Amino acid sequence: MGQDHIKILTVNKKAKFNYFIEDEFEAGIVLKGTEVKSLRSGRVSLKDSYAGIKNGEVFLYQLHIGAYPFAHHGNHEPLRPRKLLLHKQEIKRLYGKVNEKGLSLIPLKVYFKGGRVKIAIGLAKGKRKYDKREEIKRRDAKRDLDRMKKEY
Repeated sequence: MGQDHIKILTVNKKAKFNYFIEDEFEAGIVLKGTEVKSLRSGRVSLKDSYAGIKNGEVFLYQLHIGAYPFAHHGNHEPLRPRKLLLHKQEIKRLYGKVNEKGLSLIPLKVYFKGGRVKIAIGLAKGKRKYDKREEIKRRDAKRDLDRMKKEY
């Protein structure tokens, strides 16, 4: 078997700042042709997107895939809910964790893997304001330390 080529389309930069990521899953995503073409040209945004479980299926909400400019008719709705493809056991496990512990499903990145569109979903717990402040302090301290090392 050959190595699958991975091309990252977009990364949710705010995810690690706003959430503690406990676990990560890779899922396929059900798309229309115009959506895949828009993704190939980089017209995607994960801002404010989230996943939810409904009737034993996982759906992705608020994922913005821009309209494909060369499709005159039959273009897709940019913010429509999209079904994610996961194994039944994974869905059951996610459902249990989301309902028991109050965790959220947050998309982390969208990428092509072997010609197919995949999405990495994180099982996440929201950070409190003080957690975010600690994160900022730690980042600033590391930056200062790196700057001092660079000078010497």
